[in-house]
Amino acid sequence: MSKFSIRYIISAILLLSLFSCKKEKVPENEDPVKTAMDYTYVSAVDISSFPEINASNQQFFDSAGNEISFLSALKDNGVNTIRLRLWVNPTDGHSSLNEVKTFAATLRTFGFRIWLTLHYSDTWADPGQQITPTTWQGITFNELKDSIYSYTKIVMDEISPEFIQIGNEINSGILHPTGNSTTNPFQFKTLLEAGIKAVRDQSSQTKIILHYAGIKDSDWFFDQLDTMDYDIIGLSYYPIWHGKNLDSIASAISSLATVHAKEIVLAETAYPFTLDYNDYTNNIIGLESQLILPEFPATAEGQLAFVERMKKMMLTEVNQGIGLCYWGAELVAWKGPVASDGSAWENQAFFGFDNKLLPVSKAFKFN
Repeated sequence: MSKFSIRYIISAILLLSLFSCKKEKVPENEDPVKTAMDYTYVSAVDISSFPEINASNQQFFDSAGNEISFLSALKDNGVNTIRLRLWVNPTDGHSSLNEVKTFAATLRTFGFRIWLTLHYSDTWADPGQQITPTTWQGITFNELKDSIYSYTKIVMDEISPEFIQIGNEINSGILHPTGNSTTNPFQFKTLLEAGIKAVRDQSSQTKIILHYAGIKDSDWFFDQLDTMDYDIIGLSYYPIWHGKNLDSIASAISSLATVHAKEIVLAETAYPFTLDYNDYTNNIIGLESQLILPEFPATAEGQLAFVERMKKMMLTEVNQGIGLCYWGAELVAWKGPVASDGSAWENQAFFGFDNKLLPVSKAFKFN
């Protein structure tokens, strides 16, 4: 059979059995964690800011204007995995271990699998910055290695995720300057190994993801990590930063998975449903030149078509592709229409400016 092999057919049947569940609670006599692990395809969204947004008493609606549960809407539309970032000591407490642990427990009652992305920082970690947590700064390399091991072990003990990233978009390494992948490649790999060992020491079930932003030079990057004990290659793909030739991108991703004999997942992607704004915060995307045109305009239908294309790519065009994760599904303009420190992503969220669920949610079902 083709890429839609027997495992995907079986997975689809299992997913369909979940859709009959009531929105607001897990059916009696059903183990939500076991059910969540019964299917293979990763149909994920990153909603790391949802605890903060939820505290602002946002209301969410279906397309007809009926109030709905945000999490139930995700589940009912086929999302089976929730990706959450984790910061070591964030200044405002959001994305802290305590918040993520509490939120993960709530998510499990809906039957979601948990995918953690450890930033190993007190703030955003990405190719442009990998800032060592304040309490880990100024210590020796061996102490830093012990810190990453101990911290990762605690996270595993507290949350027991199904998937875990050792770092977020680690193109330039982790824990700079010590773990800079360019200037200190040996130390970078040693620190990665410490995080990986902490996961393996705690669980034989949790899948380890190494996450790279983009496609360019990803083959070289993962060549350097061939000795690492990990399970899944994770990639970020945003047209604004990573190119617009989707056939070329699919070919490069497929080659990457084949060469390294790894499953591969699109760890981050997103697309706008409009180029308009719903607050005074500068949006990441606001120009037609940032889009893939004419195939995917900045409309609700264009957003859906883009994600459907990503899904098709990861399931039928990429060797060992296992799915995708949509980043920022929750990022509506929750601070109000005049906030200059609100959402830079509200035109790429799962809900429109009226907080009504958008068609893009339909892309996360098998059928």
